[in-house]
Amino acid sequence: MSSETYDLVIRGERILTTAGIAPREIGVRDGVIVAMEPLGNGLDGATVVELAPDETLIPGLVDSHVHVNEPGRTEWEGFASATKAAAAGGVTTIIDMPLNSIPPTVTVDALEQKRAVAETQSFVDVGFWGGAIPGNTADLRPLHDEGVFGFKCFLLHSGVDEFPHLEADEMETDMAELKTFDSLMIVHAEDSRSIDRAPSAEGDQYSKFLASRPRGAENVAIAEVIERARWTGARAHILHLSSSDALPMIATAKRDGVHLTVETCPHYLTLLSEEIPNGATAFKCCPPIREASNRELLWQGLIDGTIDCIVSDHSPSTLDLKDLENGDFGVAWGGVSSLQLGLSLIWSEARKRGIPLERVVEWMSARPAKLARLQRKGQLALGYDADFSVFAADDTFVVDVNKLHHKNPISPYAGKALSGIVRTTYLRGEALDLEKPTGRLLRRGAA
Repeated sequence: MSSETYDLVIRGERILTTAGIAPREIGVRDGVIVAMEPLGNGLDGATVVELAPDETLIPGLVDSHVHVNEPGRTEWEGFASATKAAAAGGVTTIIDMPLNSIPPTVTVDALEQKRAVAETQSFVDVGFWGGAIPGNTADLRPLHDEGVFGFKCFLLHSGVDEFPHLEADEMETDMAELKTFDSLMIVHAEDSRSIDRAPSAEGDQYSKFLASRPRGAENVAIAEVIERARWTGARAHILHLSSSDALPMIATAKRDGVHLTVETCPHYLTLLSEEIPNGATAFKCCPPIREASNRELLWQGLIDGTIDCIVSDHSPSTLDLKDLENGDFGVAWGGVSSLQLGLSLIWSEARKRGIPLERVVEWMSARPAKLARLQRKGQLALGYDADFSVFAADDTFVVDVNKLHHKNPISPYAGKALSGIVRTTYLRGEALDLEKPTGRLLRRGAA
């Protein structure tokens, strides 16, 4: 029997360690995992939690693609609402995107404004991406030194005028700059010329919207990112992959040694264009949700390692911007809010395919943590932050938009039956009650 007392001890038959699910006891002190022993060793804690037989302890998820939209568009979303949704869904770390807030995170001053509003409101830990836009190459190094995790750019109009897109040559210039301090360029890869030539999206037919954002637009842009990353030697990351056509060239680039990583999102892995009703603008996102055959190939890309991770691309807006009255895909804001539902969505789909929970958590926790180079997040291991959630994998629920914590009650998943409920989320060894925000702001290299 150990005579040491820990702040928290969690015991259970099902603890997801780096070696798989095993019976363990975990001891936490000062918010960090300091002991992991076989179940039965009797670790002593000021608080002792015994997991129920149907509960698995998993590492807190890391969602590296969240639009919080504060300051400036706080009626769309804010740090309090977004991080509550994250905590309720077992996500203990988010990294905020540099746009849809005003100002966008393209200067150190803008980053400081964002940190000031996030500091007192966050229920989970929050890091920040910087933005790369025309004319701010000189701001990239100062933002990096201030702790952003990398830089986002668009290869077509971003949807908001205050965050203009880069031409491929400008992206290459910025990638070469990022290479000098080993930062990361994350890219919204759709080609503007392909989309300019595609048919219009106006009207309430989803098929017209899908035709307006063809796979070819993604494929051309991804090819551009691959070549510029190859030429500069910089690290590049493809955001929200939806076109399965691009998987072979991504696999080839990785084999060639190009420093490339790729994410996809729950909506591309769970929804099907064939099933989207006309006028259902809750399903509009860019790039779009594609066909069943495309979805199967994305799952294959995850299984074989071509796609690295799954993150939400939580991109909320106000209800009126979704044009619910007319259901016009041409004018509705594009974005799906799934921060709270990601784990249940992916687990529900994965278990049907015989994919174990360990892999789901790897895609949604360890891999996004690795992408952002978070040193102490993403796994249950000694020396890591005691961020976990207690997950009841066999419990089921029906999505009720009024029970989701994000600010605007709309979701393409409304009414969908899902498996897997997060019963408790712990941030640095403290169970979150969603009353008092205890999240911290993270800086690159210090987290």
